[in-house]
Amino acid sequence: MEFQDVVRRRRMVRKFTDEPVADESLRRVLRNALRGPSAGFSQGQGFLVLTGEELERFWEFGASWAPASVTTAPVAIVPLSVKNAYLDRYAKPDKGFAAGDDSWWRVPYWDVDTGMAAMLILQTAVDEGLGAVFFGLAPESVERVHSEFGVPEDHDPIGVIALGHGDEPGPTPGSSATTIRRRDFSEVIRFGHW
Repeated sequence: MEFQDVVRRRRMVRKFTDEPVADESLRRVLRNALRGPSAGFSQGQGFLVLTGEELERFWEFGASWAPASVTTAPVAIVPLSVKNAYLDRYAKPDKGFAAGDDSWWRVPYWDVDTGMAAMLILQTAVDEGLGAVFFGLAPESVERVHSEFGVPEDHDPIGVIALGHGDEPGPTPGSSATTIRRRDFSEVIRFGHW
């Protein structure tokens, strides 16, 4: 598939068939996530992949902010941001910042880079002929992700990606994709000066 087709076709899919995701496709999706930008090549991301019984346990508490139909997805990927990897990397001699000092980071690149990895997952899903949706985790669910699945405390979930074969022909009628127009290029983009 051409890249422009991937970009045009990418949308949030909220309902899935019961067809499993091929292991080869899942691994390609995950390998591509590792190709995202990484400030200082800190590589401060982790990905918790849930299927089968683990996924069923996750859906018991993890989809409270998502439509119920999302729980039909056969795979959930939890992108995890690891701030300490960035602080450790930038304390090395070639960067020269104080160990553990995050005061100079105006933007938390550990979250930005993890978000970029999540976008690569969403785009690769399209290229694989799959559907996917990114949704947030309720604050009370974050602690359960750590305790239920042994996620280290310094790995912070930025959200969840449900992945599978989409069971929607297009945007759901009445959804924001059908009721709110996409902002025009000229409303968003400025060249040289706002």
